[in-house]
Amino acid sequence: MNLPNKLTVLRVCMVPVFVFLMLFDGLGDAGKYAATAVFVAASATDWLDGYLARKNHLITDFGKFMDPIADKLLVCSALICLVEKGLLAAWIVIVIIGREFIISGFRLVASDKGTVIAASYWGKFKTVSQMVLVILLLLDLGGVFDTVAAVLTWVALALTVISLVDYLRKNWGVLDGQM
Repeated sequence: MNLPNKLTVLRVCMVPVFVFLMLFDGLGDAGKYAATAVFVAASATDWLDGYLARKNHLITDFGKFMDPIADKLLVCSALICLVEKGLLAAWIVIVIIGREFIISGFRLVASDKGTVIAASYWGKFKTVSQMVLVILLLLDLGGVFDTVAAVLTWVALALTVISLVDYLRKNWGVLDGQM
């Protein structure tokens, strides 16, 4: 297994640590900051594994398949924790997770047909916006950051829908047998 793929697996392994730190109330603010640090580190592996894979020509089908799944596990876990903490509306998370299920379904159908569908730029923008949103909401800094987080919530939601429409448009052939 190459280094980028190991980083992807590491990101998956960081999810339960993040969730524990986020939801275990006995840690107080230290838990919130530790959860944020784990989330930031895990998010950084998303950028780093892609960079290393492209730079060193280490792109694999495993990476194309698992990298988006690792991102979904990380971000969706964080969003669910934020709902639990009362920092994000459940309907927003439902829209985001619904998009992820639809895309995952498309990827599974494509995989069954021998096709691996990599993430698009819209999907990458969506993921980055969601990761930054999660960090802002985790830190809960107040003041102007609340306004920034509110705006970023709508941006992330819009990018979620735009990336879904783009993905469906580009990959509809998976369902009708043309891919």
